[in-house]
Amino acid sequence: MAKEKPNMNVVFVGHVDAGKSTIVGRLLFDSGLVSEQEMAKLKAEAEKHGKIGFEFAYVMDKIKEERERGVTIDLAYRKILTQKFQITIIDAPGHRDFVKNMITGASQADAAFLVISAPNGVQPQTTEHLWLLRTMGVKNIAVAINKMDAVDYKQEKFNQVKEDVTKLLTQVGVKPAAFVACSGLKGDNVKKKSDKMPWYTGPTVTEQFDLFPQPELPTNLPLRMPVQDVYEITGIGTVPVGKIETGIMKVGQKIKVLPGRTGDGIDGEIKTIEMHHETLPEALAGDNVGINIRGIGKKDIARGDIICDAAKPVPIVEEFIAQIAVINHPTVLAKGYTPVFHIHTAQVPCQFIELIAQINPQSGEVLKEHPDFLKNGDVAKVRIKPQGNLALETQKENPYTSRFAVRDAGSTVAAGVCIEITKHKGK
Repeated sequence: MAKEKPNMNVVFVGHVDAGKSTIVGRLLFDSGLVSEQEMAKLKAEAEKHGKIGFEFAYVMDKIKEERERGVTIDLAYRKILTQKFQITIIDAPGHRDFVKNMITGASQADAAFLVISAPNGVQPQTTEHLWLLRTMGVKNIAVAINKMDAVDYKQEKFNQVKEDVTKLLTQVGVKPAAFVACSGLKGDNVKKKSDKMPWYTGPTVTEQFDLFPQPELPTNLPLRMPVQDVYEITGIGTVPVGKIETGIMKVGQKIKVLPGRTGDGIDGEIKTIEMHHETLPEALAGDNVGINIRGIGKKDIARGDIICDAAKPVPIVEEFIAQIAVINHPTVLAKGYTPVFHIHTAQVPCQFIELIAQINPQSGEVLKEHPDFLKNGDVAKVRIKPQGNLALETQKENPYTSRFAVRDAGSTVAAGVCIEITKHKGK
């Protein structure tokens, strides 16, 4: 089998009506991944629902349905091949799904496109998306200023939106890779260069994919594979599925499932590894795989567990110190607050037991020791006590298993990263 091009996961984020799905749908259509007939059918369907111009967005929705129905182990449905990469597109439909996907690591994105609508400019959620991308460690962010057709392809409008977004990016501490002037609906500068904006000399969306730096695979770190789902497959048995975040997995390797049903972890050995319906002797960080483990049954393992190298397991923590950014709390965040923490694919309620210090996000300086509360936009160092078994590492040990998001009542309250583990469980 020929060596595939390196894979890169790119997430498209943006406010609900910024046109993310339309750009993605257009990209797939112009790349020949959606046929003319299929497109005509979607167009008719869009018109029937009174959603003229939504046909491209329907492309991704159709895939979402396939995703919900399909039990295939191959998580990457739509791969776009560029000159350099095999791109897996993560379309984050609507805000809530985005956050959930972003967190569960199905979208441990290597790069992101922030889609902004030219007529509407920056929206309140834009800030939240940027904070999340930043906290989740996505450093390569390009901005697509979409719907240029709705502002008559005017350069002044593009420049104005670009200026507003730049202010916001500077606040969050992100240097954008590029600003692309495009129209998903009309196909300007998505796959093909547009002749409607002679003033624009930057890349198209497709060209920008190849301008992102190649993701470095963290194969030098110990094996960590958060479990996304567990299937029972006749003739094979229990098959946990997920993305290997770090390290290398080999057939015959001794592993530990943490926390597992016991909370102390369960030992096993990798029997088979399957990816894209092929059985492999080993798989690397970045690969989505289905595996069978000797010594592990259906009751031992569930979504949220993490499969680790037995020699270097992930700690189960009793207390830890984290740096968090408060994104969207309805009032203020105070000591004693117990929301749900989403870390890789796990969800565990945790309590804030101490607000150590409020920090200036740009400089890292302490603004205030032991604040009484934290409000939206604050960054702080806090002490946290999980109310269940939580497998977590520090950012220094393994950045991929140190990030988390804090959610409450359907919205993301804060996002953060573990910087110190103060108490291990049972140690």
